[in-house]
Amino acid sequence: MKTIYWISTGIISAFLLLSSYSYLFSKSTIDGIKALGFPDYFRIELAVLKGIAAIILVLPFVSSQLKEWTYAGVGLFLVTALVAHVKHKDSIFIMLLLFGLMGILIVSNIYMHKYLK
Repeated sequence: MKTIYWISTGIISAFLLLSSYSYLFSKSTIDGIKALGFPDYFRIELAVLKGIAAIILVLPFVSSQLKEWTYAGVGLFLVTALVAHVKHKDSIFIMLLLFGLMGILIVSNIYMHKYLK
């Protein structure tokens, strides 16, 4: 149980950190976000929030209530990203990746509750 929690949480946190980094420093990601129609300040806001979320999810002493809000925020981000990529008619691979990440996020959340009890 503990292993599933930490692997799924590690995957989500790594994704959030890498995504946050690319939102700030990758020209292709910055251009891609602009192509989706999002303003530049939103890109920076998402990068900061993703970095914070990645840290909150892996710190064991953070309250489960704060983690729960973090899961909700990351889930909302993933749904928003899915809608934006569908509207933009991007590759099916991106949609499958987002669904996979949603699944991993759900597994992490379920096992957090089992692990913390």
